[in-house]
Amino acid sequence: MQKQYFWSILTFDCQPTPNNHTMKTHIFITLLTSLLLTSSCVQSPKDQRVVAEGAQPILLSNQFTFTEGPATDKQGNVYFTDQPNNQIIKWTQEDNSFSVFTDSSHRSNGMYFDREGKLISCADLNNQLISINQNGELSILAEGYNGLPLNGPNDLWIDNKGGIYITDPYYQRPWWNHQQMPQDAQCVYYLNPQGTQLTRVADKLQAPNGIIGTPDNTLLYVSDIADGKTYSYQIQADGSLSNRKLLFEKGSDGMTLDQRGNIYITNADGVTVFNKEGQQIDQILIPEDWTANVTFGGKERNKLFITASKSVYLVDMKVKGAY
Repeated sequence: MQKQYFWSILTFDCQPTPNNHTMKTHIFITLLTSLLLTSSCVQSPKDQRVVAEGAQPILLSNQFTFTEGPATDKQGNVYFTDQPNNQIIKWTQEDNSFSVFTDSSHRSNGMYFDREGKLISCADLNNQLISINQNGELSILAEGYNGLPLNGPNDLWIDNKGGIYITDPYYQRPWWNHQQMPQDAQCVYYLNPQGTQLTRVADKLQAPNGIIGTPDNTLLYVSDIADGKTYSYQIQADGSLSNRKLLFEKGSDGMTLDQRGNIYITNADGVTVFNKEGQQIDQILIPEDWTANVTFGGKERNKLFITASKSVYLVDMKVKGAY
């Protein structure tokens, strides 16, 4: 109810009658009761909070240079990148230990496990999408579009058919020889499940970065970090996208989902959580200059694993990850 309309009813002046005061009182009580009943039926965002009661981010380690790209394997262990050191690190949940999975990651950034247990990575040493098996053996899945190199694959999500969506912004890297963007725009691409065709599926973005899709393969969320916006797209049967909608006005470096469909984004504000309607419902502050990425780890997928600057953190949750 608009404030102006509400106020006009409360100040309504009947024709002078002996029952005038009674009528005003009755209108006020009726309206107040209605408002109280309505507010009790609406779930407050505070009631949707996802962090476990009393839980705080736990620092697991701060011995890295810049952490990114967390991906969870079937056992709940999390692999993440230390890009400046060209490494992929494995966090083992069982004993809370760290080990180097590979020290030749091709400058891996965003990562995701496929159904075969291979680690799929956006590797911007040579601007490629690569696959790494458990022996550390590497194969190239995609490296160009329309005869030109990609700008710099940044993050990815794999759909339930095995197709791969990647974001391709342009961030100048010190290990590149070129100084200009190879492509004519910064876009989102889709590699079909057969791995035979890379298609541009979303443009009109300044710098697409964080990306995640829903388990039912109906919606893809893409963050345009340069424009400070996050969009939803409808996924079509062939992997193409349609019906772009602005979900909320906040950009993100990395993204994940929980089983409720809530969307987790990362940036200088730590981890911010939005519900499916685009309303903010929770905030996890991280004591670092930049929070780069996030995923659910642990055997029960109820631990939020956060990469932030030189550190990694873990938070107990009262929800589980969507994957």
